[in-house]
Amino acid sequence: MISTKKLNLLPDRIKLQTICKAISVLDAILSQEWEYRYYSYNNQWADNEEFCEMRNGEGDQMLILFTQNGCVINGFAHELYDYKEELPAKEKLTQKLPEIFSEFIFGEPVQSVGTTFCIWITEQNNWQIGELEHFRDGSDDLLKIFDENPQTYIDWATEYFEGSYIESGIPLETASKIYNGQTLTKKMVLTIVEKLEDWKQLETDLNEIGYPYDFN
Repeated sequence: MISTKKLNLLPDRIKLQTICKAISVLDAILSQEWEYRYYSYNNQWADNEEFCEMRNGEGDQMLILFTQNGCVINGFAHELYDYKEELPAKEKLTQKLPEIFSEFIFGEPVQSVGTTFCIWITEQNNWQIGELEHFRDGSDDLLKIFDENPQTYIDWATEYFEGSYIESGIPLETASKIYNGQTLTKKMVLTIVEKLEDWKQLETDLNEIGYPYDFN
């Protein structure tokens, strides 16, 4: 299972970015109300920067910044610590963090969220971490969605979005097409949900994600 102990299982930056967009698209189809989604993606976070967020509504969060030449992942597993004062030292978790990621990791919203693990990659390196202070950091749970298998998302979403998809379940074929970046069509959407309330909202979401679609 992917974790800070097994970074070799984490896909490269490009594949990770593709997965982040895919699961955000699927969430946008299954929940048109943003506040009930787990995954969201903004392809215009800042100049030459894109952003993915995971939040479960119970305190766990994962904030991911994609730059032109790298990526950094900030994870926070709230259930591991009773008080923020008990959190591992961020300076150690981010030891040798490239300067290009400092503003993101030490600024907002990351600073307010908290950090139990931090992972980064640049053009010159494989995935890196700082100094691990604790055996458990929540990374195995938060990072498992990135195993490149759309069935992993389906298994999770089947429970989380129960009742939001067609009776036969979220189809692996459609999820696989979205994982592969295939242009989204109305026909594909309607293999996931029986009816979509607001197609304009979905277009807005897809534009924010930066995912191709054709609803004509």
